Amino acid sequence: MTTPSTPARRGGPVAPPGWSRWLVPPAALSIHLSIGQAYAWSVFKPALESGLDLTGTQSALPFQLAIVMLGLSAAFGGTLVERNGPRWAMTVSLLCFSSGFLISALGAATSQYWLIVFGYGFVGGIGLGIGYISPVSTLMKWFPRPGMATGIAIMGFGGGALIASPWSAAMLDSFGSDSRGIALAFLVHGLAYAVFMSLGVLLIRTPAARVKDEESGESARVPVTGHGVSARSALRTPQFWCLWVVLCMNVTAGIGILEKAAPMISDFFAETDTPVSVAAAAGFVALLSAANMAGRIGWSSTSDLIGRKNIYRVYLGVGAVMYLLISQFGDASKPLFILCALVLLSFYGGGFATIPAYLKDLFGTYQVGAIHGRLLTAWSTAGVLGPLIVNQIADRQAAAGHSGPELYGLSLTVMTGLLVVGFIANELVRPVHPRHHVTPPDAAPAAPVPAHKEAAAHDDAR
Repeated sequence: MTTPSTPARRGGPVAPPGWSRWLVPPAALSIHLSIGQAYAWSVFKPALESGLDLTGTQSALPFQLAIVMLGLSAAFGGTLVERNGPRWAMTVSLLCFSSGFLISALGAATSQYWLIVFGYGFVGGIGLGIGYISPVSTLMKWFPRPGMATGIAIMGFGGGALIASPWSAAMLDSFGSDSRGIALAFLVHGLAYAVFMSLGVLLIRTPAARVKDEESGESARVPVTGHGVSARSALRTPQFWCLWVVLCMNVTAGIGILEKAAPMISDFFAETDTPVSVAAAAGFVALLSAANMAGRIGWSSTSDLIGRKNIYRVYLGVGAVMYLLISQFGDASKPLFILCALVLLSFYGGGFATIPAYLKDLFGTYQVGAIHGRLLTAWSTAGVLGPLIVNQIADRQAAAGHSGPELYGLSLTVMTGLLVVGFIANELVRPVHPRHHVTPPDAAPAAPVPAHKEAAAHDDAR
């Protein structure tokens, strides 16, 4: 009897004999480099505020809604991604993300701000969520040690802004920063990203039941585990919610610095002999983006060697120490401040890239895309929580007459505490109890487990 999870039904185009799995990471990169434009939204903020007479809060709304929709669409669309396959999902991502820009272009041209919010935030945000999870779940089915592979793809999301920021700024300089210039920039973005993302749609393949191992030259089963956990069952496990807390705390801590990076470094050294210029602050932001991108491939690859739990001990434990150093000594040493911030942002990126592999280790590849999608609601929460903590505390401190590092002392302490909470949650992660396991129809038969090891696994799961 054919089931909904049979590869022929849900996997999309299956790789023919001789297909190289190394064509899959470029396909994933084409999607993630495109949707990674979201991190460059701040380039449009000044033009929107002057061209459409918006406040800073209003100009940020399309980005905030996009991040919320990213988490929601990933959570609710994850099962559809697993059912219909990566090509379907990447096509949906292409249509939504590009259409979001085209709708926004219409909104800018007609000075209808609500169309920009709807286009970029709602429609484009759906494209972000579906596009984010679809390549990642496919990579985990191709690579038995997925840390590096998923790191390559998710690195694209962190690095997309490095391409989009200067490109967007150049267009606004060329077209102008009035409503017409913004509309033209949005239009070019929508069309260009549609073409670039099409490369990923055409390249993506799902693995066949057996593929040729490129090192040994022998036919071997694809790296599918002999058991898995369904998305519905995963929500009933403590492991899922522990990882939800881990991701939320790590992202909250990272985005707290990322969102406020330029004013934070300026405030820390404003009353010293070496104040930070506007240009230097912008350079600091670029450095953080590079650290974010490098951490996604570097730390996730390291997790293949030392294990996911250990790498999150580094992210959360060392991250807490970095925040303590900034709060206590950050204004005394500019190199120390910059170094700690770079380490924190590398952990921020690494956390995103490592979490899919952590999920695969615990829940198997069966419906891992859907599980990953549900977990990304932690990102939506952190995207609101991190900036809220830093900005509200800074505003209250400023209203009380404080300045410089005093604006951030309390928020840095809060971030340290959140990372400690995440560290504890990571320590509570244990193997998933076998009662949650199902055997996917396309899985390789699991090797027999000796009785004494099986008993030990049951004890650990409890």
